[in-house]
Amino acid sequence: MSSALTTTVTELPESRVRVQVQVPAGELERSVEGKARELGRTLKLPGFRRGKVPAPLVIQRVGREAVLEEAVRDTLSSWYVDALGSSGIVPVGDPDVDLGELPARGASLEFSFEIGVLPKATLGEYKGLEVGRAEPQVSDEQIQRELDGLRERLARLETVEHPAAEGEFVVIDYTGTLPGEDGAPEPFAGGEGRDQLVELGSGNLIDGFEAGLVGAAAGQDRTLRLTFPPDYTPGELARREVTFEVAVKEVKRKLLPDVDDDLAIDTGFDTLDDLREDIRARLSEVEEQRVEEEFRAAALDVAVEHAQVQVPPALIEARAREMWERVLHALSQRGLTREAYLQLTGRSEQEILAENAPSAERGLRREAVLTAVVAAEGIAPEEEELLEAVRPAAERAQEPPAQVLERLRDAGRLDEIREDLAARKAIELIATAAVPIPLEQAHAREQLWTPEKERTDRAREEQVTEAQEHTREQAQDVGGLWTPDR
Repeated sequence: MSSALTTTVTELPESRVRVQVQVPAGELERSVEGKARELGRTLKLPGFRRGKVPAPLVIQRVGREAVLEEAVRDTLSSWYVDALGSSGIVPVGDPDVDLGELPARGASLEFSFEIGVLPKATLGEYKGLEVGRAEPQVSDEQIQRELDGLRERLARLETVEHPAAEGEFVVIDYTGTLPGEDGAPEPFAGGEGRDQLVELGSGNLIDGFEAGLVGAAAGQDRTLRLTFPPDYTPGELARREVTFEVAVKEVKRKLLPDVDDDLAIDTGFDTLDDLREDIRARLSEVEEQRVEEEFRAAALDVAVEHAQVQVPPALIEARAREMWERVLHALSQRGLTREAYLQLTGRSEQEILAENAPSAERGLRREAVLTAVVAAEGIAPEEEELLEAVRPAAERAQEPPAQVLERLRDAGRLDEIREDLAARKAIELIATAAVPIPLEQAHAREQLWTPEKERTDRAREEQVTEAQEHTREQAQDVGGLWTPDR
């Protein structure tokens, strides 16, 4: 993170700020020289070997204004991130950047951006709150499901002589072909397999493949003419017609072990009762963790109910879009495009953004209250807590935690960890101070009508509705927005 930048923050209405940024002349010139050296690696000048042209000659030949423009374009996102860090704001949504005129030599660069920020919360009561808490329970049905899963894992396959039925297995060889340009069948990468075990009805293969093998007996051949689905990976096969020649070599059925003492012995227990008790204990531990997590979230939500937080509709819309962009990023890691996902779900982008609005509004309120609690309580993670937080990453990298922490500090990313730890400690404070009450009692209180509750609920519904309507009516062109690298 550059410490040379200076920033001035001006608060605007509707939880927005304007940040004025000044990049000193020296910092700017270093960026220009760096860009000139980069350009010099491909520039040809008489008397110089490729990649050895000095930066001043590059600037002279290309023109300082052109080099400056490219340097600013390449470094602007980094300066933006630095400005966020030095100004201490928590951004929501994308910035509206105003670059203005590029400076002359020796002058500093100035730019500004407007962006939504986390709204401020006026805290109400957040200690000693009465919060509904469930009682951890493990049912006999849950234990039976675990036993069923154990039986599945210990099942064995037995060869049978009858035609394959749904739920049974076949061992097959197959060869797939695609229609070529001249119409002749052509093989494709990954389209051939030998001794493949396929469970009929599992849904693991493309639509029609498993169904096409139902009724086939060992020694029979089947020809399957199918179509790859729109979201198939690799993408070049998506929606293409394909023919599979399949040879069925064996038909097998699954044999599940009985639920008895022998099953317990196979899993390391003396009796079936011992196995059941172990399953109950493990499920109880998981259930207690789930109840605790739900209680902590409920305690935070009660604290939010007692606080006053004004969340403008534009901020809700911006956060809903952030949520959607995170989904798109995750989908891209799986090779699924925005268009393919929308087609598969049968929804438009505007509908998804509108559906995200309530969650976006709730998340903003929670974050605002936690930020206010952190400030009110003076919560600041200790060095030991920071070291503990990076310990898993340090173990994966086989480095000392202190070294990982120092690297994060140098990269300007330590504030993210501090803020996350502080928020967790704030939740812990609220939950620890809360008074558990039965869920039925908490639900009954939620149904009680008060004038203040009606006014609050109506105001929140109006904010979310306005954000949803604005999203539906004015679809934003994401591709046209300037998005800094974060």
